[in-house]
Amino acid sequence: MKHNDPTDPRAWLRRAKANLTLAEKGGRMKGVLYEDLCFNAQQAVEKALKAVCLSKGIDFPKIHSLCI
Repeated sequence: MKHNDPTDPRAWLRRAKANLTLAEKGGRMKGVLYEDLCFNAQQAVEKALKAVCLSKGIDFPKIHSLCI
C-alpha cells in the first residue's frame, strides 16, 4: 500500500486526521487566521467522507462542490 494511495480509504482518513489536527492546534498559534482553521476543518470532513465512501464501495464525483 502506498502511503498516499487515492484508492485506499485509510490514506484519506490519515489525511483527514492531519487536517483536523491543523484545525484544532492551529488556533493556539499566533498569527493563524480563523479562515485557515475553518478550511482545514472543512477539508477534514471532506476527506473523512471520501474515506467512508471508498470503504463502502460508493463512487463519488471528482468535483469541487458540496452541492451534489
